[in-house]
Amino acid sequence: MVDIPQTDPYANYSAHKAAIDTVITRVLDSGRYIMGEEVLSFEKEFAEYVGVNYAAAVASGTDALELALRACGVGADTIVFTVSHTAVATVAAIERTGAEAILIDIDSDTYNMDANCLEAAISKSYNGRAIAIVPVHIYGHPADMESIRTIADNNGLFVIEDCAQAHGSTKDERRVGTWGHMSAFSFYPTKNLGALGDAGAVLTNDRDLMEKVYRLREYGWTERYVSDIPGINSRMDPLQAAILRVKLPSLDAENKQRRFHAESYSKIIGKSSVSIPYVQKGVQHVFHQYVIQTEKRDELRKHLLDLGIGTGIHYPVPIHKQPAYEGRVSYYGNLVNTEKVADRILSLPMYPELLSTEVDVVAEKIVNWACL
Repeated sequence: MVDIPQTDPYANYSAHKAAIDTVITRVLDSGRYIMGEEVLSFEKEFAEYVGVNYAAAVASGTDALELALRACGVGADTIVFTVSHTAVATVAAIERTGAEAILIDIDSDTYNMDANCLEAAISKSYNGRAIAIVPVHIYGHPADMESIRTIADNNGLFVIEDCAQAHGSTKDERRVGTWGHMSAFSFYPTKNLGALGDAGAVLTNDRDLMEKVYRLREYGWTERYVSDIPGINSRMDPLQAAILRVKLPSLDAENKQRRFHAESYSKIIGKSSVSIPYVQKGVQHVFHQYVIQTEKRDELRKHLLDLGIGTGIHYPVPIHKQPAYEGRVSYYGNLVNTEKVADRILSLPMYPELLSTEVDVVAEKIVNWACL
């Protein structure tokens, strides 16, 4: 039995229960169950929160990334650079456009795309097929966007940020989602800003790119029932929009609580041989995951589970090693850091409603184990 789960979306629903139940009734009573004012309002509010001009609410984070890529002209016989250390959704979205993903190694400290490896990969000849770069702000720590954007601009490539794990995260007080040409967010229930089902959004400051997304998410329509371009059906329903509108005003406070828990973990676990997360100067980490490293990861995971403490591995198998992709997907170099961390990383319990006493218990159990 798990007494302290690794994540707990029900706890977040419970924290907002009265307001969520009220808006669900409001939507049901409205008679509008696809798109509508709730969705338009959420788009406006979330765009303002992130600090961009436009947002398009869609059905999932995977759809958001695919639609952003397609709006930038990514399609068959094109190339997109991203990382192997990410949720498989990142590469799945690229492949759904018909493009080829080329995977880049990560920085060993932040777990994000290594800009030097990216630049080296781009320097190879791809016969004009390279179109975009998808950096992933893994675990809630921003990628090296200054370097990545400079490399992209120097090579005429689009940057689409995968912000699925980094709602509210900043570098030098600038939020993720504002550095690239476009950005994609997921509102999966366990995210820092989570719906009660699948949902996502595409953000940008570029009106022309957003107009393409508006059409692509609804069959390519400009005029209803008339498709000017091939599109898909990816619309956020108003129930999820209303729920996200309830939660959005609390996002910064909940991220602050995550950082508080992270500081507590680091203060205690940092005394042991177990490696704690690195936070780059100028970064406001939002700790979607609190990830430690140890050579005896599986042993520690079993030890914690025996004590009723849930953990996760994000992610146990790099994408280029997974059965669906191994021998098929392309990557640059040896991906040494990517493969090394996959065997060592462990995600500890992390969510705003986690009790400080529970954080202390988890951390102390890890320190005691490390001393055995």
